[in-house]
Amino acid sequence: MLQITDLNYSVAGRPLFEGATATVPDGHKVGLVGRNGTGKTTLFRLIRGELAPDAGEIALPTRARIGGVAQEVPSSEVTVLQTVLNADEERAGLMAEAETATDPARIAEVQARLQDIDAWSGEARAASILRGLGFEPDEQLRPCSAYSGGWRMRVALAGVLFAQPDLLLLDEPTNYLDLEGALWLESYLARYPHTVIIISHDRGLLNRAVGSILHLEEKGLTYYTGTYDQFVRMRAEKRAGLAAAAAKQQAQRAHLQSFVDRFKAKASKAKQAQSRVKMLEKMETIRAPEDAARTVFTFPQPEEMSPPILRLEGATVGYGGDPVLQRLNVRIDQDDRIALLGRNGEGKSTLSKFLSSRLEASEGQRIASRKLRIGYFAQHQVDELHIDETPLEHIKRERPDETPARLRARLAGFGLGADQADTVVAKLSGGQKARLSLLLATLDAPHMLILDEPTNHLDIESREALVEALTAYTGAVILVSHDMHLLSLVADRLWLVKGGSVGPYDGDLESYRQLLLQGEERPLKSDKQKKPPVSRDKILELKSEVRKAEARVKKIEEMRDKLAKKLADPALYEAGRVGELETWNKKYAEVMEASDRAEALWVKAMETLEVAEAS
Repeated sequence: MLQITDLNYSVAGRPLFEGATATVPDGHKVGLVGRNGTGKTTLFRLIRGELAPDAGEIALPTRARIGGVAQEVPSSEVTVLQTVLNADEERAGLMAEAETATDPARIAEVQARLQDIDAWSGEARAASILRGLGFEPDEQLRPCSAYSGGWRMRVALAGVLFAQPDLLLLDEPTNYLDLEGALWLESYLARYPHTVIIISHDRGLLNRAVGSILHLEEKGLTYYTGTYDQFVRMRAEKRAGLAAAAAKQQAQRAHLQSFVDRFKAKASKAKQAQSRVKMLEKMETIRAPEDAARTVFTFPQPEEMSPPILRLEGATVGYGGDPVLQRLNVRIDQDDRIALLGRNGEGKSTLSKFLSSRLEASEGQRIASRKLRIGYFAQHQVDELHIDETPLEHIKRERPDETPARLRARLAGFGLGADQADTVVAKLSGGQKARLSLLLATLDAPHMLILDEPTNHLDIESREALVEALTAYTGAVILVSHDMHLLSLVADRLWLVKGGSVGPYDGDLESYRQLLLQGEERPLKSDKQKKPPVSRDKILELKSEVRKAEARVKKIEEMRDKLAKKLADPALYEAGRVGELETWNKKYAEVMEASDRAEALWVKAMETLEVAEAS
């Protein structure tokens, strides 16, 4: 059990915790949430003993092992697999001692302990964890120095998972994982045998991998049982209750104060007035919860272009003459919202760069509308910002003729207020740097916006604001993300990048998640399985046919109603009008027959369209 009691801690005179108290039961999986800057990472450092509290206590069971991901695995020549095995220090030490021990009693002790901790299955367990995080068997045998910092962070994560500490502290672990790795981690954490506290802004992970939420707000901690969505509902109810209680108390205060003001000078009422003054003094103020400033993104809207805005015809793209993706035949329209799926290394980022014209085709064609503007955002661009310049200086370089007021308005539209606008990038948070990069990517009102992991470093409120901005945006969106919540709300088309090819994915996001957890993927739709997909032009033509059929049905129904009204006229049935009545009856029969034909054509057009859209 983790027990936090009356915790106080300040940084440079600014209090982060004041009387914070919480209990985390053994074996629970807990999401630590709160707005950026409230002290979540600091709390982890306090729990690990890296910082000493100003007051209060953090208690753990004796000999409890605390584990977390190091900032970076050293770039050593030790293999990835051995690095993970070495992360379990007890196992590594016992295995080394088993090779050198000579005392029979000690040998027996070592062997018994190795048996107790299941040391002999260690290599298989480590390999399984690494595979889940994206390392193929041959890649696990390469030295750590062969990998970039992001991949070495995966090695560090694999190491702490393998060591299985009693209390596992994870700070935004999915920031350096792709969708497949993030989904694997969710599943692994749900089965983890000990206590887990995870800082995350990934709503999907907080709904599937944890069973409790520890909320850091207003320098205090509140423990909620349930998933993140349940926490949101409970907190909203709590805030509504506090707001109502505060309003009621304010009315009561006003009533008491009014009595005091009216009668404090009257001798006959002085005693009652004094009594109410004491009541006011003793009344503990109920504070209505303060609403944090709403997070926003303001994307400029592009003008409409004729479809398609971009298409690939037999295109092949790669690096240094080595193809990564081949024979690409895809089309993008301005109203498309496409999520790119596929395991790491299959070519999602390569496709993103190719679509944005950052890579050239070695074969085939990339055909774009003449005036097409493309916005491109990738995590490496955050690192390419000028760290010694302010956001205002960044945007002024792009818009030298705009007034400072207009430039600041643009920054404010991405949540970068006056203070952040004049702060050098080196001192901005990761989320603020991401906001600046998103602003620069969308500055020209692109017709197509390509986003490669845009939510890294963004808190939950910012992610929800990004969803709103993308929903309102009138350009095409190409999205690569490990955030299932974002994908499910933004994307309406799924492309699978696999085996050097790209095509529509035959399934939805939930089926893709389940198949990844089972260790397989549903294949691309193929000619052997289905008829060739219907072109977008053909679908537009079929939609036009449906509209024409609907209009025809409506027109015939209007004619039928007029004839029915005519036939309902009693005068038509008077003597001497038999011939006229027969004529109107004949016309009515013809219209009814035409109505049946029109409805049949409309149904057929609808069915044809549905089949085409499903292919």
